[in-house]
Amino acid sequence: MKIVKAKVTPYVPLTDADIDKAIARGRKLKRLYATASNVRYEDGCLSIGFSDGSRVVLPVAGLAEFEGFSQEDFQQLELGFGGKALCCEPQDLDVSITGLIATSQPLMDLATSLVASRNGRKSSAAKSAAARANGKKGGRPPKKAPDTGDSTDA
Repeated sequence: MKIVKAKVTPYVPLTDADIDKAIARGRKLKRLYATASNVRYEDGCLSIGFSDGSRVVLPVAGLAEFEGFSQEDFQQLELGFGGKALCCEPQDLDVSITGLIATSQPLMDLATSLVASRNGRKSSAAKSAAARANGKKGGRPPKKAPDTGDSTDA
């Protein structure tokens, strides 16, 4: 049997510089990730507003997380986990906003398209090398006309 002793780390007081670094790190993360700033329930849909002013509206019909919710339960929904989740204390519910949005296939298709478009515009060392190699061969070859099978050369 091996005995492992816990390391004792000395107490280091928190300085103003440490607090300033943490605040700066938090501000940077807030700009990088969308956080929800409000949530409303209206007309059978959850309307989730984000810190940049955008809003997503999701129908609750068919979402298992909200089965058995009353109108009062929907009114008690709150944001939690730094704007990353919806919480309802009476129903003991904590659900990820990202997870809720991911249940919408049209929204996921749109997100996939946006990411592909953005990534396609990015330049990388591999893309640059491939373009140079292609250029040395005379550039991209012309597209061939589709063969229709109708040959008049007999």
